[in-house]
Amino acid sequence: MAEPTSTAWRESKDRNRRPLSLNERSVERAGWLSIGVNVFLMALNLAIAAASGSLAVAAETVHNLVDLAASVAVLAGLKLSRRKSRDFPYGLYKVENVVAVVVALLIFFTGYEIASQALHSPARETTVSPLMLGGVMVAMIVPLAFSIYEMRVGRAANSPSLMADAQEYRAHVFSSGVVLLALIGQMVGWPLDRIAALVIVVLISKTGWELLADGMRVLLDASLDAETLGQVRAILEGDPQVVNVTALTGRNAGRYRFIETEIVLRTHDLDKAHAVGARLEATIRAHVPHVDRVLVHYEPAARTHLCYAVPLADVVGTLSEHFGEAPYFALTTIRSADGTLERQELQANPFAKVPKAKGIRVAEWLVAQKTDVVLMNESLKGKGPEYVFGDAGIEIRVTSAATLETALAEAVARDVP
Repeated sequence: MAEPTSTAWRESKDRNRRPLSLNERSVERAGWLSIGVNVFLMALNLAIAAASGSLAVAAETVHNLVDLAASVAVLAGLKLSRRKSRDFPYGLYKVENVVAVVVALLIFFTGYEIASQALHSPARETTVSPLMLGGVMVAMIVPLAFSIYEMRVGRAANSPSLMADAQEYRAHVFSSGVVLLALIGQMVGWPLDRIAALVIVVLISKTGWELLADGMRVLLDASLDAETLGQVRAILEGDPQVVNVTALTGRNAGRYRFIETEIVLRTHDLDKAHAVGARLEATIRAHVPHVDRVLVHYEPAARTHLCYAVPLADVVGTLSEHFGEAPYFALTTIRSADGTLERQELQANPFAKVPKAKGIRVAEWLVAQKTDVVLMNESLKGKGPEYVFGDAGIEIRVTSAATLETALAEAVARDVP
Protein backbone atom coordinates (compact mmCIF):
# COMPACT_ATOMS: atom_id res chain seq x y z
CA MET A 1 0.00 0.00 0.00
CA ALA A 2 1.35 3.46 -0.85
CA GLU A 3 2.52 5.72 1.93
CA PRO A 4 -0.17 8.32 2.84
CA THR A 5 0.89 11.79 1.76
CA SER A 6 -1.59 14.03 3.58
CA THR A 7 -0.21 16.84 5.70
CA ALA A 8 -2.04 15.60 8.80
CA TRP A 9 -0.55 12.10 8.45
CA ARG A 10 2.99 13.48 7.93
CA GLU A 11 2.60 15.69 11.01
CA SER A 12 1.33 12.70 12.97
CA LYS A 13 4.35 10.61 11.98
CA ASP A 14 6.70 13.48 12.82
CA ARG A 15 5.10 13.79 16.22
CA ASN A 16 5.63 10.10 16.90
CA ARG A 17 9.28 10.33 15.83
CA ARG A 18 10.20 13.41 17.84
CA PRO A 19 12.16 12.99 21.08
CA LEU A 20 10.30 13.20 24.37
CA SER A 21 9.89 16.66 25.83
CA LEU A 22 11.14 17.47 29.33
CA ASN A 23 7.55 17.22 30.62
CA GLU A 24 7.02 13.83 29.00
CA ARG A 25 10.32 12.50 30.36
CA SER A 26 9.26 13.61 33.86
CA VAL A 27 5.91 11.86 33.44
CA GLU A 28 7.49 8.62 32.28
CA ARG A 29 10.09 8.75 35.06
CA ALA A 30 7.29 9.14 37.61
CA GLY A 31 5.57 6.08 36.13
CA TRP A 32 8.68 3.94 36.57
CA LEU A 33 9.26 5.25 40.10
CA SER A 34 5.66 4.40 40.99
CA ILE A 35 6.30 0.76 40.12
CA GLY A 36 9.45 0.73 42.24
CA VAL A 37 7.73 2.33 45.24
CA ASN A 38 4.87 -0.16 45.07
CA VAL A 39 7.28 -3.12 44.94
CA PHE A 40 9.05 -1.76 48.02
CA LEU A 41 5.80 -1.16 49.95
CA MET A 42 4.39 -4.57 49.04
CA ALA A 43 7.57 -6.33 50.20
CA LEU A 44 7.64 -4.32 53.43
CA ASN A 45 3.98 -4.96 54.29
CA LEU A 46 4.27 -8.62 53.30
CA ALA A 47 7.13 -9.07 55.76
CA ILE A 48 5.20 -7.28 58.53
CA ALA A 49 2.03 -9.30 57.80
CA ALA A 50 3.93 -12.60 57.90
CA ALA A 51 5.63 -11.70 61.19
CA SER A 52 2.59 -10.21 62.94
CA GLY A 53 -0.35 -12.19 61.56
CA SER A 54 -2.32 -8.93 61.42
CA LEU A 55 -5.39 -8.90 59.18
CA ALA A 56 -5.09 -5.13 58.72
CA VAL A 57 -1.48 -5.44 57.50
CA ALA A 58 -2.48 -8.32 55.20
CA ALA A 59 -5.25 -6.10 53.79
CA GLU A 60 -2.71 -3.35 53.19
CA THR A 61 -0.46 -5.85 51.39
CA VAL A 62 -3.33 -6.78 49.05
CA HIS A 63 -3.82 -3.05 48.55
CA ASN A 64 -0.15 -2.76 47.50
CA LEU A 65 -0.42 -5.71 45.12
CA VAL A 66 -3.37 -4.16 43.30
CA ASP A 67 -1.57 -0.82 43.18
CA LEU A 68 1.47 -2.47 41.62
CA ALA A 69 -0.71 -3.76 38.80
CA ALA A 70 -2.25 -0.28 38.50
CA SER A 71 1.21 1.34 38.30
CA VAL A 72 2.16 -0.97 35.45
CA ALA A 73 -1.09 -0.01 33.70
CA VAL A 74 -0.36 3.68 34.29
CA LEU A 75 3.08 3.40 32.67
CA ALA A 76 1.64 1.49 29.71
CA GLY A 77 -1.07 4.15 29.35
CA LEU A 78 1.50 6.96 29.42
CA LYS A 79 3.44 5.34 26.58
CA LEU A 80 0.36 4.52 24.47
CA SER A 81 -1.29 7.93 24.92
CA ARG A 82 1.43 9.68 22.90
CA ARG A 83 0.83 7.62 19.76
CA LYS A 84 -1.21 8.59 16.70
CA SER A 85 -2.12 6.57 13.64
CA ARG A 86 -4.45 6.56 10.66
CA ASP A 87 -7.01 4.65 12.72
CA PHE A 88 -6.71 7.11 15.63
CA PRO A 89 -5.94 10.50 14.02
CA TYR A 90 -6.92 12.37 17.20
CA GLY A 91 -4.42 10.33 19.21
CA LEU A 92 -4.80 7.83 22.02
CA TYR A 93 -4.82 10.45 24.75
CA LYS A 94 -7.89 8.94 26.41
CA VAL A 95 -5.91 5.81 27.20
CA GLU A 96 -4.79 7.75 30.28
CA ASN A 97 -8.41 8.23 31.31
CA VAL A 98 -9.12 4.55 30.68
CA VAL A 99 -6.18 3.74 32.95
CA ALA A 100 -7.58 6.06 35.62
CA VAL A 101 -10.93 4.19 35.43
CA VAL A 102 -9.11 0.84 35.62
CA VAL A 103 -7.23 2.06 38.69
CA ALA A 104 -10.57 3.01 40.26
CA LEU A 105 -12.04 -0.43 39.54
CA LEU A 106 -8.96 -2.10 41.01
CA ILE A 107 -9.40 0.02 44.11
CA PHE A 108 -13.00 -1.22 44.44
CA PHE A 109 -11.80 -4.80 44.01
CA THR A 110 -9.19 -4.24 46.71
CA GLY A 111 -11.85 -2.89 49.04
CA TYR A 112 -14.04 -5.92 48.42
CA GLU A 113 -11.19 -8.32 49.18
CA ILE A 114 -10.26 -6.50 52.39
CA ALA A 115 -13.89 -6.33 53.56
CA SER A 116 -14.35 -10.04 52.83
CA GLN A 117 -11.28 -10.88 54.89
CA ALA A 118 -12.38 -8.62 57.75
CA LEU A 119 -15.91 -10.03 57.93
CA HIS A 120 -15.39 -13.72 57.21
CA SER A 121 -11.85 -14.78 58.11
CA PRO A 122 -11.36 -16.64 61.44
CA ALA A 123 -9.85 -14.82 64.40
CA ARG A 124 -6.11 -15.12 64.74
CA GLU A 125 -3.47 -14.03 67.18
CA THR A 126 -1.49 -10.93 66.31
CA THR A 127 2.11 -10.36 67.35
CA VAL A 128 3.32 -6.76 67.50
CA SER A 129 6.83 -5.39 68.09
CA PRO A 130 8.40 -1.92 67.96
CA LEU A 131 10.23 -2.95 64.79
CA MET A 132 6.90 -3.70 63.10
CA LEU A 133 5.52 -0.34 64.18
CA GLY A 134 8.60 1.31 62.70
CA GLY A 135 8.03 -0.57 59.44
CA VAL A 136 4.41 0.63 59.26
CA MET A 137 5.57 4.23 59.86
CA VAL A 138 7.98 3.87 56.93
CA ALA A 139 5.02 2.56 54.89
CA MET A 140 3.25 5.85 55.73
CA ILE A 141 6.11 8.24 55.04
CA VAL A 142 7.22 6.77 51.68
CA PRO A 143 3.82 7.01 49.90
CA LEU A 144 3.22 10.47 51.37
CA ALA A 145 6.51 11.79 49.98
CA PHE A 146 6.01 10.07 46.63
CA SER A 147 2.40 11.26 46.28
CA ILE A 148 3.55 14.88 46.66
CA TYR A 149 6.17 14.40 43.97
CA GLU A 150 3.87 12.49 41.62
CA MET A 151 0.99 14.95 42.02
CA ARG A 152 3.33 17.83 41.20
CA VAL A 153 4.54 16.09 38.03
CA GLY A 154 0.98 15.04 37.11
CA ARG A 155 -0.40 18.57 37.47
CA ALA A 156 2.48 20.10 35.52
CA ALA A 157 1.78 17.68 32.65
CA ASN A 158 -2.02 17.61 33.23
CA SER A 159 -1.76 13.79 33.32
CA PRO A 160 -4.96 12.23 34.73
CA SER A 161 -3.38 8.81 35.23
CA LEU A 162 -0.46 10.20 37.25
CA MET A 163 -2.79 12.35 39.36
CA ALA A 164 -5.01 9.31 39.94
CA ASP A 165 -1.98 7.28 41.00
CA ALA A 166 -0.88 10.08 43.34
CA GLN A 167 -4.32 10.14 44.95
CA GLU A 168 -4.09 6.41 45.49
CA TYR A 169 -0.75 6.86 47.26
CA ARG A 170 -2.37 9.41 49.55
CA ALA A 171 -5.01 6.82 50.40
CA HIS A 172 -2.11 4.59 51.49
CA VAL A 173 -1.07 7.20 54.02
CA PHE A 174 -4.49 7.01 55.70
CA SER A 175 -4.78 3.27 55.46
CA SER A 176 -1.28 2.76 56.88
CA GLY A 177 -2.21 5.14 59.70
CA VAL A 178 -5.21 2.96 60.47
CA VAL A 179 -2.94 -0.11 60.42
CA LEU A 180 -0.57 1.60 62.86
CA LEU A 181 -3.42 2.37 65.25
CA ALA A 182 -4.67 -1.22 64.98
CA LEU A 183 -1.25 -2.63 65.86
CA ILE A 184 -0.88 -0.25 68.79
CA GLY A 185 -4.35 -1.31 69.93
CA GLN A 186 -3.30 -4.96 69.76
CA MET A 187 -0.30 -4.17 71.96
CA VAL A 188 -2.52 -2.72 74.70
CA GLY A 189 -5.18 -5.41 74.38
CA TRP A 190 -7.74 -3.68 72.19
CA PRO A 191 -8.85 -5.95 69.29
CA LEU A 192 -9.05 -3.29 66.57
CA ASP A 193 -7.72 -5.38 63.69
CA ARG A 194 -11.02 -6.09 61.90
CA ILE A 195 -12.37 -2.60 62.52
CA ALA A 196 -9.18 -1.11 61.11
CA ALA A 197 -9.49 -3.27 57.98
CA LEU A 198 -13.06 -2.03 57.38
CA VAL A 199 -12.00 1.59 57.89
CA ILE A 200 -9.36 1.05 55.19
CA VAL A 201 -12.13 -0.21 52.89
CA VAL A 202 -14.11 3.03 53.39
CA LEU A 203 -11.05 5.21 52.75
CA ILE A 204 -9.95 3.53 49.54
CA SER A 205 -13.53 3.23 48.23
CA LYS A 206 -13.93 7.01 48.49
CA THR A 207 -10.72 7.48 46.48
CA GLY A 208 -11.91 4.93 43.92
CA TRP A 209 -15.24 6.69 43.41
CA GLU A 210 -13.56 10.07 42.84
CA LEU A 211 -11.19 8.58 40.26
CA LEU A 212 -14.00 6.71 38.51
CA ALA A 213 -16.21 9.81 38.30
CA ASP A 214 -13.42 12.02 36.91
CA GLY A 215 -12.31 9.39 34.38
CA MET A 216 -15.82 8.74 33.11
CA ARG A 217 -16.51 12.45 32.66
CA VAL A 218 -13.65 12.69 30.19
CA LEU A 219 -14.49 9.41 28.43
CA LEU A 220 -18.03 10.69 27.94
CA ASP A 221 -16.68 13.99 26.53
CA ALA A 222 -17.87 16.22 29.36
CA SER A 223 -17.24 19.91 28.79
CA LEU A 224 -14.10 21.71 29.90
CA ASP A 225 -14.46 23.53 33.20
CA ALA A 226 -16.17 26.92 33.16
CA GLU A 227 -12.99 28.76 34.16
CA THR A 228 -11.04 27.48 31.14
CA LEU A 229 -13.91 28.20 28.73
CA GLY A 230 -14.23 31.69 30.21
CA GLN A 231 -10.52 32.29 29.65
CA VAL A 232 -10.83 31.20 26.00
CA ARG A 233 -13.94 33.35 25.47
CA ALA A 234 -12.13 36.41 26.84
CA ILE A 235 -9.29 35.82 24.35
CA LEU A 236 -11.73 35.53 21.45
CA GLU A 237 -13.83 38.56 22.38
CA GLY A 238 -10.70 40.63 22.96
CA ASP A 239 -9.62 40.34 19.32
CA PRO A 240 -10.57 43.47 17.34
CA GLN A 241 -11.73 41.44 14.33
CA VAL A 242 -14.23 39.35 16.34
CA VAL A 243 -17.74 40.75 16.33
CA ASN A 244 -19.37 37.88 18.23
CA VAL A 245 -18.61 34.43 19.65
CA THR A 246 -21.62 32.34 18.64
CA ALA A 247 -20.43 28.99 20.04
CA LEU A 248 -17.61 27.72 22.24
CA THR A 249 -17.09 24.13 23.36
CA GLY A 250 -14.18 22.15 24.72
CA ARG A 251 -13.32 18.71 26.05
CA ASN A 252 -10.48 16.82 27.67
CA ALA A 253 -8.70 13.80 26.22
CA GLY A 254 -6.10 12.46 28.59
CA ARG A 255 -3.85 15.31 29.59
CA TYR A 256 -4.79 17.43 26.57
CA ARG A 257 -7.59 19.85 25.72
CA PHE A 258 -9.54 20.23 22.49
CA ILE A 259 -11.34 23.52 21.81
CA GLU A 260 -13.84 24.39 19.08
CA THR A 261 -15.44 27.77 18.47
CA GLU A 262 -17.66 29.59 15.99
CA ILE A 263 -17.04 33.31 15.61
CA VAL A 264 -18.33 36.18 13.50
CA LEU A 265 -15.62 38.39 11.96
CA ARG A 266 -15.64 41.90 10.61
CA THR A 267 -13.72 40.98 7.49
CA HIS A 268 -15.12 39.44 4.31
CA ASP A 269 -11.62 38.69 3.02
CA LEU A 270 -10.91 34.94 3.22
CA ASP A 271 -7.14 35.33 3.59
CA LYS A 272 -7.53 37.85 6.39
CA ALA A 273 -10.13 35.64 8.12
CA HIS A 274 -7.70 32.72 7.95
CA ALA A 275 -4.96 34.92 9.47
CA VAL A 276 -7.32 35.93 12.29
CA GLY A 277 -8.11 32.27 12.99
CA ALA A 278 -4.40 31.40 13.10
CA ARG A 279 -3.72 34.33 15.42
CA LEU A 280 -6.50 33.31 17.79
CA GLU A 281 -5.26 29.72 17.86
CA ALA A 282 -1.72 30.86 18.71
CA THR A 283 -3.01 33.16 21.46
CA ILE A 284 -5.15 30.42 23.02
CA ARG A 285 -2.22 27.99 22.98
CA ALA A 286 0.02 30.61 24.61
CA HIS A 287 -2.41 31.34 27.47
CA VAL A 288 -4.24 28.03 28.03
CA PRO A 289 -1.97 25.09 28.91
CA HIS A 290 -2.15 21.58 27.44
CA VAL A 291 -4.16 22.52 24.33
CA ASP A 292 -3.69 19.98 21.54
CA ARG A 293 -6.11 21.40 18.97
CA VAL A 294 -8.09 24.60 18.40
CA LEU A 295 -10.71 24.51 15.66
CA VAL A 296 -12.00 27.94 14.63
CA HIS A 297 -15.06 28.27 12.38
CA TYR A 298 -15.56 31.81 11.14
CA GLU A 299 -18.10 33.69 9.06
CA PRO A 300 -18.33 37.35 8.02
CA ALA A 301 -20.66 39.64 9.89
CA ALA A 302 -23.89 40.56 8.14
CA ARG A 303 -23.94 44.34 8.33
CA THR A 304 -27.42 45.45 9.34
CA HIS A 305 -26.01 48.69 10.76
CA LEU A 306 -22.96 50.87 10.14
CA CYS A 307 -21.21 52.82 12.87
CA TYR A 308 -19.37 55.94 11.66
CA ALA A 309 -16.73 57.68 13.78
CA VAL A 310 -15.89 61.30 12.93
CA PRO A 311 -13.22 63.43 14.71
CA LEU A 312 -14.61 66.88 15.56
CA ALA A 313 -12.96 70.16 16.48
CA ASP A 314 -15.97 71.40 18.46
CA VAL A 315 -19.43 70.40 19.68
CA VAL A 316 -21.05 72.23 16.76
CA GLY A 317 -19.89 69.58 14.29
CA THR A 318 -16.79 71.00 12.58
CA LEU A 319 -14.45 68.25 11.41
CA SER A 320 -11.04 68.23 13.05
CA GLU A 321 -7.96 68.28 10.84
CA HIS A 322 -5.99 66.19 13.38
CA PHE A 323 -7.18 62.68 14.20
CA GLY A 324 -5.41 61.96 17.49
CA GLU A 325 -5.76 65.49 18.88
CA ALA A 326 -9.45 65.92 18.02
CA PRO A 327 -11.22 66.94 21.25
CA TYR A 328 -14.43 65.12 20.32
CA PHE A 329 -15.66 62.17 18.27
CA ALA A 330 -19.15 61.73 16.87
CA LEU A 331 -20.32 58.11 16.86
CA THR A 332 -23.29 57.65 14.54
CA THR A 333 -25.16 54.41 13.87
CA ILE A 334 -27.06 54.15 10.57
CA ARG A 335 -29.39 51.33 9.48
CA SER A 336 -27.89 49.84 6.32
CA ALA A 337 -31.23 48.98 4.71
CA ASP A 338 -32.67 52.49 4.49
CA GLY A 339 -30.16 54.94 5.97
CA THR A 340 -32.21 55.69 9.08
CA LEU A 341 -30.20 57.30 11.87
CA GLU A 342 -30.64 55.08 14.93
CA ARG A 343 -28.17 56.61 17.37
CA GLN A 344 -25.75 59.52 17.54
CA GLU A 345 -23.58 60.55 20.44
CA LEU A 346 -20.74 62.97 21.02
CA GLN A 347 -17.87 61.65 23.14
CA ALA A 348 -14.83 63.48 24.43
CA ASN A 349 -11.52 62.11 23.19
CA PRO A 350 -10.11 60.28 26.26
CA PHE A 351 -6.54 60.47 24.88
CA ALA A 352 -6.44 64.06 23.59
CA LYS A 353 -4.00 65.12 26.34
CA VAL A 354 -1.75 62.01 26.17
CA PRO A 355 1.78 63.10 25.16
CA LYS A 356 2.75 60.00 23.13
CA ALA A 357 1.03 57.53 20.76
CA LYS A 358 -2.31 59.26 21.13
CA GLY A 359 -3.35 58.36 17.57
CA ILE A 360 -2.86 54.64 18.18
CA ARG A 361 -4.69 54.80 21.50
CA VAL A 362 -7.61 56.66 19.93
CA ALA A 363 -7.73 54.06 17.15
CA GLU A 364 -7.82 51.21 19.70
CA TRP A 365 -10.58 53.03 21.59
CA LEU A 366 -12.67 53.35 18.41
CA VAL A 367 -12.14 49.65 17.69
CA ALA A 368 -13.59 48.90 21.13
CA GLN A 369 -16.61 51.10 20.21
CA LYS A 370 -17.34 48.66 17.31
CA THR A 371 -16.72 51.31 14.68
CA ASP A 372 -17.13 50.28 11.03
CA VAL A 373 -16.02 53.42 9.15
CA VAL A 374 -13.88 56.40 10.18
CA LEU A 375 -14.49 59.66 8.27
CA MET A 376 -11.78 62.38 8.48
CA ASN A 377 -10.00 65.17 6.65
CA GLU A 378 -6.52 63.82 7.52
CA SER A 379 -4.84 60.92 5.73
CA LEU A 380 -3.41 58.24 8.03
CA LYS A 381 -1.33 56.58 5.32
CA GLY A 382 1.66 54.82 6.85
CA LYS A 383 0.78 55.83 10.40
CA GLY A 384 0.07 53.66 13.43
CA PRO A 385 -3.72 54.17 13.49
CA GLU A 386 -3.96 52.92 9.90
CA TYR A 387 -2.52 49.55 10.94
CA VAL A 388 -4.80 49.35 13.97
CA PHE A 389 -7.87 50.00 11.85
CA GLY A 390 -6.68 47.69 9.07
CA ASP A 391 -6.13 44.86 11.55
CA ALA A 392 -9.64 45.37 12.92
CA GLY A 393 -11.29 45.55 9.48
CA ILE A 394 -12.33 49.19 9.92
CA GLU A 395 -12.49 51.30 6.79
CA ILE A 396 -10.79 54.71 6.70
CA ARG A 397 -12.22 57.36 4.35
CA VAL A 398 -10.70 60.76 3.71
CA THR A 399 -13.42 63.33 3.05
CA SER A 400 -13.34 66.98 2.03
CA ALA A 401 -16.50 67.69 4.00
CA ALA A 402 -16.17 70.46 6.56
CA THR A 403 -19.07 69.46 8.83
CA LEU A 404 -20.37 66.26 10.43
CA GLU A 405 -23.72 66.60 8.64
CA THR A 406 -22.10 66.80 5.19
CA ALA A 407 -19.66 63.96 5.89
CA LEU A 408 -22.46 61.65 7.04
CA ALA A 409 -24.67 62.56 4.09
CA GLU A 410 -21.90 61.61 1.65
CA ALA A 411 -21.21 58.36 3.49
CA VAL A 412 -24.86 57.31 3.62
CA ALA A 413 -25.34 58.11 -0.07
CA ARG A 414 -22.42 55.79 -0.84
CA ASP A 415 -23.23 52.94 1.57
CA VAL A 416 -27.02 52.71 1.53
CA PRO A 417 -28.58 51.28 -1.64
